[in-house]
Amino acid sequence: MALRNLAIIAHVDHGKTTLVDELLKQSGTFRENAAVAERAMDSGDLEKERGITISAKVTSVEWENDRLNIVDTPGHADFGGEVERILSMVDSVVLLVDAAEGPMPQTKFVTMKALELGLKPIVVVNKADKPDARCDWVVDQVFDLFVALDASEEQLEFPVLYASAKEGWAAEDLDDPRENMHPLFAKIVEHVPTPDVDEDGDFTMLATTLDADPYLGRILTGRVYSGKVTPGTTIKALTPDGERIEQVRISKILAFRGLKREPIEEAVAGDIVSIAGLAKATVADTICATEVEEALPSRPISPPTMSMTISVNDSPLAGQDGDKLTSRMIQDRLEKEAEVNIAIRVTPSEAKDALEVAGRGELQLGVLIETLRREGFELTVGPPRVLFQKDDNGTTLEPMEEAQVDVDDEFTGVVVEKMGLRKGEMTEMTPSGGGKTRIKFIIPSRGLIGYQSEFLSDTRGSGILSRMFHGFAEYKGAIPGRREGVLISQEQGKAAPYALFNLEDRGKMFIDANIQVYGGMIIGEHNKGQDLEVNPLKGKQLTNVRASGKDDAVKLTPPVRFSLEEAISYIQQDERVEVTPNFIRLRKALLDPNDRKRAKRQMAAEG
Repeated sequence: MALRNLAIIAHVDHGKTTLVDELLKQSGTFRENAAVAERAMDSGDLEKERGITISAKVTSVEWENDRLNIVDTPGHADFGGEVERILSMVDSVVLLVDAAEGPMPQTKFVTMKALELGLKPIVVVNKADKPDARCDWVVDQVFDLFVALDASEEQLEFPVLYASAKEGWAAEDLDDPRENMHPLFAKIVEHVPTPDVDEDGDFTMLATTLDADPYLGRILTGRVYSGKVTPGTTIKALTPDGERIEQVRISKILAFRGLKREPIEEAVAGDIVSIAGLAKATVADTICATEVEEALPSRPISPPTMSMTISVNDSPLAGQDGDKLTSRMIQDRLEKEAEVNIAIRVTPSEAKDALEVAGRGELQLGVLIETLRREGFELTVGPPRVLFQKDDNGTTLEPMEEAQVDVDDEFTGVVVEKMGLRKGEMTEMTPSGGGKTRIKFIIPSRGLIGYQSEFLSDTRGSGILSRMFHGFAEYKGAIPGRREGVLISQEQGKAAPYALFNLEDRGKMFIDANIQVYGGMIIGEHNKGQDLEVNPLKGKQLTNVRASGKDDAVKLTPPVRFSLEEAISYIQQDERVEVTPNFIRLRKALLDPNDRKRAKRQMAAEG
C-alpha cells in the first residue's frame, strides 16, 4: 500500500480530534457495531475533561489503496515541545481552522514550523454549518497569515475544503452535497506526496516521541528514513552529534493500525513505527544499523520558559488525604516524567526536600501537578517564575509572548489598560465583525501569570485570550503583582459559619463553613492591600440574654473556588499551594506569624 504521512494542526477547540474520529469511522477502521468513545484520540483523562490534546498521537487509516498515517498534534503552545519534532515525520499538514474565529496564535506557531520545513498544507474550514460562520473571511485570513510567515508560491496555492467534523461531512465548495468525508480523503491522496526515502539503504530512524510501557520498557516512535528492519536485529543509537549511546537488539516493532499499536514483522522506509528494546536513547537521537556513522539532522528542543518549586506537604493536615508523601517518592515520579516528557526539566532546589521543575508554561506545569495529585501525591507548590537568560553582552533577557485578544468592543479600553500595566505593547487592533475587536500584544510571559481570571472578570466571561511563545527580549522592568492582601487563619479547626459571615465585610472568602483550616492557611482575599490575620473559628456567644427580635439564620456568600492553575497563578512569592488528591488549599510559606514578621524585616533590611 502507498504511504501518506500527514499531521493535523488546529487551535484548541477547533474540532481536530472530532475530525480524526470521523476519518477513523468513515474509513472502515471500526466495525459497524463497534462501540467507539467520542474523541477517541484524546485517550488521557485530563485530555477528555479539558477537551485539549496534551500529547501527540499517531493513528492510521486505510483508504482505497493507501495507508494514511495521521499525527494528532497538541493545540496549545505549552505543549509545543512535541510539535516541532513531530512535523519532521510528515510530508504535509491539514490546517483546521474554525469558520468563525479564523487562525489563532497556536495555529500560527505550528503553521510557521510546518512552512519552514517546506510542507504544503491543505486548509479545512471546520464548523462551516454554524450560523456565525464567515468562511471567505477565514480563507483570506489564512492567506494573509501564510504571506506573513514567508510562505512560498507553492505553499500559497493551498487547496481549501469546508467541513463539519461533528456532522461528518467535507466539501470542496459550500454548495456541494454535504454527505461524507470522501472529498477530504480524496484531497489527501491527491495532495500529500508519498515519502521520499531510500528503501535500499541502511536502516535509519529519527526518534520523535518517547513513552514507557510496563512490559516493553522505553518505546521510541519515529519515521523510518531509509532501509528496513525486523525484530531481533542489532541496532545502535547515536546522539545528534554522532556519538554512540548504546547498541542493543530490537525486542519488538510496533506500527499504528487504527487506534491500536500492533506488532509487525518488518518496518520499511517511510512508515511511522515504534521500537522497543532501547534503554538510554531518547528523543532527537538516531536509531540505525550498526554500519551507520552519521546521525540524522534533528531540531533542537526549545528551552523551558517557566519554573516552579515542588516540595513535600508540610502543613498540619499533611498525610490525611494522599498516600504518596515523601520527597523520595516525589523525586522519583518527577524524574520518570522528565524522561518521557523532554520539555520538562527537573533539578534539585536550594530548599530542603524541594525540586525545581521547569517547563514551557503554566498550563503544562498545571497538567503535570494535576496528574500527580490524581496518582495520590500530596505536594506543596510554589508560584511560577519565568526563566531569564543572558546574551553575549551580559544583558538580561526574558521570555515574551504574543497574546491575541478577541473581546466585545465595549471592553477594549480596560483590556488595553491592563495589558499596558503588565508591560504589553499593542502591535495590532482590528475590528473582527459582530461587535468584536481583535487586539494583538507582545508581552512578557511573567505579565500574563495570573491574568486569565482577571481578564475573564473584566470582559464578563466573553473574551478569548490566546497566547504563544514569541522569543526572548530585553528585561522590561518590574510588573506590579496582586494588589490585594489576603485573610490568614490564626487557628486550627473547623471554620464557623458565624465567623465567616462576620468576615465577609473584610473581603471575598475562599472556603465554605465547616472546612478544616489551620494557622497560616489563606481563607480569603482582603479588601485592602495588606494581609490580615483573622479567627474563622469564632462562634456566636451563647448566653441567656436575647435582644428583641428573632435570630436570623446565617446566609453566606458562595466562596471563590480556584482551579489548580488559577491557584498557582494567584499566589505571591511568600505563599504556596497545598495540593492533595481531594483538596487545593492556599497557605503562607511560613505558617508561624512570628516567622513571617522576621522574614519581612529581613527582606526590608536586604532590599
